[in-house]
Amino acid sequence: MKPEKLTHLDSSGEARMVDVGEKDSTRRVARAGARIRMGLETREQITGETNPKGAVLATARLAGIQAAKRTSDLIPLCHPLPLEHAEITFSWESEGDNESGNAQLLVEAGVTVTARTGVEMEALTAVSVAALTIYDMCKAIDRGMTIEEIRLLEKSGGRSGHWKLED
Repeated sequence: MKPEKLTHLDSSGEARMVDVGEKDSTRRVARAGARIRMGLETREQITGETNPKGAVLATARLAGIQAAKRTSDLIPLCHPLPLEHAEITFSWESEGDNESGNAQLLVEAGVTVTARTGVEMEALTAVSVAALTIYDMCKAIDRGMTIEEIRLLEKSGGRSGHWKLED
């Protein structure tokens, strides 16, 4: 396999913003995911909406959507994009909950745009900030939470077409 050229570097190796002016605008979609491991008590507080800081998942959802919209403010070489849609979803993974004493929350972000460049970074930023918000809201009762497996799950659109993470 031929190594890919790094497009964010100019001929002298300096960082640069990629010129996307000649690319076609196409519908582009990206999905990213993360996993948060936490104690069962923390899960109970989240699902029972008894956290003293408020509704954890609702707040994390809003934080993730806001992060997707502000990605270019956070990552220097990202293009500002007119997002058409951003969503954050949560699901509890039951595998090992009672045996290990841990709960696992899966966080997923989906972002859509019609533009000349993709939305992978927006989806990854959204899922990261949503997970960090959950940690922030629950850290008083569970400092041992871990945020794991932040990754791109799928992307479509643009020159490179469709890509999906293999299980």
